[in-house]
Amino acid sequence: MGKVFSLDRWLSFIKFNIVGLTGVLVNEGVLLLLAFEGVYYVYASVLAIEISIISNFILNDFWTFRDRRHGHILGRLLKFNGLMIIGLVVNLAILYVGTTYFQIHYAISNLIGIAVAFLVRYELSVKYAWIRKEEAPAESSADASPKAAGQGTTAALFYSTLRKSGLPSRSVSDHPSSSGFSS
Repeated sequence: MGKVFSLDRWLSFIKFNIVGLTGVLVNEGVLLLLAFEGVYYVYASVLAIEISIISNFILNDFWTFRDRRHGHILGRLLKFNGLMIIGLVVNLAILYVGTTYFQIHYAISNLIGIAVAFLVRYELSVKYAWIRKEEAPAESSADASPKAAGQGTTAALFYSTLRKSGLPSRSVSDHPSSSGFSS
């Protein structure tokens, strides 16, 4: 419980909020610009969210979490972007439902979606994107190979990240239906 209320945690939270506000401006600006140019608001939002994710990554990486950086910047970007997809889905769902079913203007629905996704994004960033070196799980000998360390295929990077996340996983051959159709 002490980590939740630590000064370091609060300072990073405040910085994350400041970066997030710049991301809101980027997101809304791109959304409104593209929609004004005739792009369907959902498609415009996908691009706006992705651009704001990249701008937020750059600011967070160089300012908010600079003391937590390790590994190559491209690896950190891919990890952050992958985690932020959850926020993208939440944001788009709220945007679409709010605009289509509740007749809320898309710019307002988008702001509501950003607000709802914010806390999820912060927790994902702290717990998975910018892990302190001392908090990162120790690499096993299986993780020490270049492919498992993400220097090989995309699949190796994915499986390495999955292993390190602590989430349960099974290979395809472990799946009960992998031997064919069950009756």
